[in-house]
Amino acid sequence: MTQKTRNIIGWVLTGLLAFVFLSSATMKLIGGEEAVKGAAAMGLSAATVKLLGMVEIISIVLFIVPRTGLLGTLLLAAYLGGAIATHVEHQQAAMVPIILQVVLWITAVVRFNELSKRLVSDHVIAYDNHLIKK
Repeated sequence: MTQKTRNIIGWVLTGLLAFVFLSSATMKLIGGEEAVKGAAAMGLSAATVKLLGMVEIISIVLFIVPRTGLLGTLLLAAYLGGAIATHVEHQQAAMVPIILQVVLWITAVVRFNELSKRLVSDHVIAYDNHLIKK
């Protein structure tokens, strides 16, 4: 895959994630009836929901900016991990945050070369605390 293709795929996926997270954050900050009911069912107050909306906005902005993209990836991954845990704890379907988590990591690997080199590197194998170069 050429670098141009990686860039296009990375930015399309980033745009998709930005749309999802900004839509979710907007619903939390506006305090729509559905968001308040869903939060109350999970034991969250209106103030907590607004705080979560702000966390989403800050995290997705950090993810979009290339210089802070890895930090944004980690924050969004942690946020989604919490969402998955909360859904599981309340016996609700957790497929949406799981799918978002997968798309987030795919996007991060495509966008950030240093991350893909660390995660998908086949040059060095760690075995019994010894590094073996291929």
